[in-house]
Amino acid sequence: MVNGIINVNKGAGFTSFDVVARLRRIFGQKKIGHTGTLDPQATGVLPVCLGNATRVCGLLTDETKTYEALMRLGKVTDTQDIWGSVLSEKKVDAGADEIRDALLSFVGDYEQIPPMYSAKKKDGKKLYELAREGISVERKACSVRIFSIDDIRMTDDTGVRFSVTCSKGTYIRTLCHDVGARLGCGACMEELKRTRVGCFCLEDALTLEAIEELAGENPEQSAVMEHVRAVDVLFEDYPRVMVSEGDEKALLNGNPLPSGVLEAADVSDGKQVRVYDPKGIFKAVYRYDKTADLLKPHKMFL
Repeated sequence: MVNGIINVNKGAGFTSFDVVARLRRIFGQKKIGHTGTLDPQATGVLPVCLGNATRVCGLLTDETKTYEALMRLGKVTDTQDIWGSVLSEKKVDAGADEIRDALLSFVGDYEQIPPMYSAKKKDGKKLYELAREGISVERKACSVRIFSIDDIRMTDDTGVRFSVTCSKGTYIRTLCHDVGARLGCGACMEELKRTRVGCFCLEDALTLEAIEELAGENPEQSAVMEHVRAVDVLFEDYPRVMVSEGDEKALLNGNPLPSGVLEAADVSDGKQVRVYDPKGIFKAVYRYDKTADLLKPHKMFL
């Protein structure tokens, strides 16, 4: 079984689940999970976890993300993107400076109401399922953060391209909708490309076709393995600890480890470390408990 994270460049028309299904066929294994839904018409970075790396799917979902978007002013749709049913159209009177100021006004903390066409749940049912039944329900605003909006440029009288870096849970469709509301003309999203998720960037991403070609009939012995990143890439900021042969059994059993394994590592109470076996193979993330003076297991990758 292949263990690790592969950076997929998702094409338009594929759901995140389509990507996982295709990779299950390519790698011949069921234990595969994506790291957060990317809309079918959106493209770009979708890290996918293979084997024991599925344990960090949630961590990748929480990572900061960067997108390139095209916003279409003057049009409001039920899905908040260009592929929905048009609800209203208005003339765009705002100039480039006013549009830029409206976009930049959303930088910082932002209370965003999730769109009806989303995977958020209400009373156990996904919002998009309710929307398809013609049902609209009240949604609670979620706190998100826009870290930056850059490279703002007009493509024509109503098209605006920009790059946005944001926190988890941010809907760029809704950001476009809210910018349009602030300008008074309405807006929807016309294009979306995700260019970064944490340490995974578009330049290093592979299409499904490229992955399939590289994997061949025996993925574990193929060139595709050069593109499968070890799970410890997510914990590079944590101090590195390698246990001796005497402590290896405790590590492999998921037992606490003596603080002596820290050696010269500067670790305070509650600090997490990445732990390797005597051969230098990553096995776990442990957390230091100062009261017990022990390292206690937090997440195992055996």
